[in-house]
Amino acid sequence: MTGARARRGRHAALRAVLRLFFSERRRMLIGGAALAALTVTAGIGLLGLSGWFITATGLAGLSLATAWAFDLFAPGAGVRLFALGRTASRYGERLVTHDATLAVLAALRERLFLGWAKPAAARSLLARPARLLFRLTADIDALDTLYLRVLVPAVAGIAAALVVGLCVGLWLHPLLGLALGGVLAGAGLGVPLAAARRADRPARRRAHAVEALRARTVDLVAGQATLAMAGRLAAQCRSVADADRRLAQADDALHRLDVRAGMALGATGTLLLAGTLLAAAALVEAGRIGVPLAALAVLMVLGAMEPFAALRRGAVELGRCALAARRLAPRLRPDAAPEAAHTAPAGDGALRLQSVTVAHADAPAAAVHDVSLSIARGERVALVGPSGSGKSTLLAAIAGELAPRRGRLQALPHTLLTQRTELFQDSLRDNLRLADPAADDPRLLQALQAAGLAEVVAALPQGLDTPLGEGGLGLSGGQQRRLALARLLLRRVPLWLLDEPTEGLDAATAHDVLQRLAARAGASAGPAWLMATHLQREAALADRLLVMRNGRIAADLRRGDPLFDTTLATLRPD
Repeated sequence: MTGARARRGRHAALRAVLRLFFSERRRMLIGGAALAALTVTAGIGLLGLSGWFITATGLAGLSLATAWAFDLFAPGAGVRLFALGRTASRYGERLVTHDATLAVLAALRERLFLGWAKPAAARSLLARPARLLFRLTADIDALDTLYLRVLVPAVAGIAAALVVGLCVGLWLHPLLGLALGGVLAGAGLGVPLAAARRADRPARRRAHAVEALRARTVDLVAGQATLAMAGRLAAQCRSVADADRRLAQADDALHRLDVRAGMALGATGTLLLAGTLLAAAALVEAGRIGVPLAALAVLMVLGAMEPFAALRRGAVELGRCALAARRLAPRLRPDAAPEAAHTAPAGDGALRLQSVTVAHADAPAAAVHDVSLSIARGERVALVGPSGSGKSTLLAAIAGELAPRRGRLQALPHTLLTQRTELFQDSLRDNLRLADPAADDPRLLQALQAAGLAEVVAALPQGLDTPLGEGGLGLSGGQQRRLALARLLLRRVPLWLLDEPTEGLDAATAHDVLQRLAARAGASAGPAWLMATHLQREAALADRLLVMRNGRIAADLRRGDPLFDTTLATLRPD
């Protein structure tokens, strides 16, 4: 029952992906399959007519009378027509099918990215970021098998079986045509189907092995110093070798299945040719048909096996395609898009939470329980409390990264400054423009000046065009944090969400960053902020302290309250 449910799930995922394919480029995909069928039909016609023409010409040359009366031009024109038609349709088929498939995969990749941008979706991959990259690349690329190597050859194979069956039935004998068409369709589709079912498990094992091999190799390369210090370098090498061995075993199983399927199709083709030859010889001997028609029938059967060979290769890869479809289908639904922003609170409020409860995915208990709070425009509030009390979780819910399980959340447009500075392998300018794609250079330089990074950028030979390496390589930790601050200042929003903004910085840099934040927040029409912190230097800038314990707000203290200073003194000093 478990295996049957798994197969039904894979089939449902494949159907869902096929519907998405045809919703994107329906006409092009249908046109490509039709061109593939036309190509095969033209190839069969070319081979059959050429065989008939050569045989008939040879027989006509045995006597002067038949040679004089034989029409060379009509069959020759037919051969040229089939040859040119096959070339043109083959070119059109490759052009249309590949262009449509690449366009569909690009659209699905965009839809998948939007699906992983929903609340809690991307956060579930933070522990294994390589998995998202694998979904966006290898799994999406695997879906081209479904159309190019399965659907198109299947349509072409069915067309070949129909053409051969119909022509042989009309020109030789109806029963022979019916038998040939039936065996071609049955064996040509049945053998790849059986191969696909047997290849399902090794194809899935291969996909898992490739993913494991990539992840373990990246861990080995990126963390070799740490692994060596911990004495785990040899163990990690063995882990990589184990993944490579499992990949080789899966490849070997798939190659064996491919060879067996090829042998089965080859044997079927040989039997069909032999049967057709014997039946045609019997009909010739009985005087029902001539030798040229017998040659035509044999060569048409020979040409009809071509699309089924392509289908066999696609069928062996169908298991990998089915696994990819099953993993991607939940995030490829048309509604897989980021949820709408929070509604704005009424009056002069910047943020309002009413009985909000937040839980992480698959967590047995909620991380934030029944939290209610209000923050006015321009107000500065610090969330304090021990690690694990729910501060970052609450910020993530307000930012839209986690969907509240219960309660109501209203917020003005906002931006989140996380503990980790995310910089990309791009220019300084484009890293800044993530915050405002329309910002011109004067505005970028103004933000850098406010963040205390203008002099550093001015000293660089390429200025704003300076390329950064992966993860911001080329800037120090403090400079990376200032660049993140500049991005924050570029976002003109009325609410800042700050998650330990100076964690990891030296005291001098941290105080400078905080003073720049305070200067911006203290300006006229400055933003409100909600900052999660356990440091005195950060909390000292707040007007209110919200003390969190066990996912609940235990105290709401305003500046001037004796407990405000007492709580502030309990926080970690610089």
